[in-house]
Amino acid sequence: MSKDIPKAYAVIMAGGSGTRFWPLSREMSPKQILKLTGPNSLLHETVCRMPGIIPKDQVVVVTSQQQVEIIKPHLPGVSASNIIIEPMPKNTAPCIGLAALHCKRLDPDAVMVVLPSDHRITDLEKFQSVLQTGIELAHTDNSLVTLGIPPNRPETGYGYIQIKQEASKLPEGVYTVETFAEKPNRPTAERFLQSGDFFWNSGIFIWKAKQILAEMEEHLPDQYAQLMLIDQAYGRDDYFEILSEHYNRIRSISIDYGIMELSHSKIFMISGGFGWSDVGSWDELFRIHSKPGVQNVTEGDAIYIDSKNNLVYSPNKLTAVIGMDNVLVVNTSDATLICPLDRAQDVKNIVEKLRKDNRKECL
Repeated sequence: MSKDIPKAYAVIMAGGSGTRFWPLSREMSPKQILKLTGPNSLLHETVCRMPGIIPKDQVVVVTSQQQVEIIKPHLPGVSASNIIIEPMPKNTAPCIGLAALHCKRLDPDAVMVVLPSDHRITDLEKFQSVLQTGIELAHTDNSLVTLGIPPNRPETGYGYIQIKQEASKLPEGVYTVETFAEKPNRPTAERFLQSGDFFWNSGIFIWKAKQILAEMEEHLPDQYAQLMLIDQAYGRDDYFEILSEHYNRIRSISIDYGIMELSHSKIFMISGGFGWSDVGSWDELFRIHSKPGVQNVTEGDAIYIDSKNNLVYSPNKLTAVIGMDNVLVVNTSDATLICPLDRAQDVKNIVEKLRKDNRKECL
């Protein structure tokens, strides 16, 4: 970490199973440990982006009890004492609150860099430079900082951040946030793209631990009260029982809905042109691996006749495709998925149906 920016901790949110990547992603083989974009898992790559700006002994990972052992091999250099176990999934606001307690114990003035575990970044130098700018802002101004991605298409799968069009003395690429927008429909996404003042919401945030806890006290008082009871029990023999009891009482809510859309504090957005992708679904993976002149994207063994713009994942068997365009085919040892590529976001609905039908062997 840069010596003039102390007290920064990376908080990597590594829970969840990645239901949009079924049947490859399962409860005991979640998306974050899959090698979807390179030789290492998404989680491993996220951890390895930190040195140079945040040392590995200041990397904190939040995960579930069920997944803690399976993710450990993907956390090179991360201390076991910095792995936080979330008793049950409660969305991002409670998860971040739990991590804020941990960081504040380590350093009362700690700055948190909150990151999902499933992003792809291609320009590491630019990414670290943007993080450093954000850490400086959060450290000196007690502000909330988020990273926005310049959009290159009318994407309906992401939330958006609108910036204020104003003359300011902010550093280059730093803007004051006007508002946060939910995932839009297609016409609205096209309007956002044309406006020039909307950015994709990356889900990456930077703030002081004590600042985000103060925001929770104001905007999520019930959650804050439960977090304080959890904090008071830290170090006791029955800590994990108390943690589970009080965490279970916290409402499930995202940090965007619970804090960012309501906060009266200064909120800055830094434009992040560092080759970002949210590896959130099969169609995004197709976009990542598509190359000019290559008609289909294949992982494994596939042959094509009169077919284009398909994604086939079939590492253990031959898949033959005839006369098909814009189709997704995923073959695993116990399941096969076939759907139009533009309906890849709906794969999560298959997982919900399997749960409803009690098909645990497929989850």
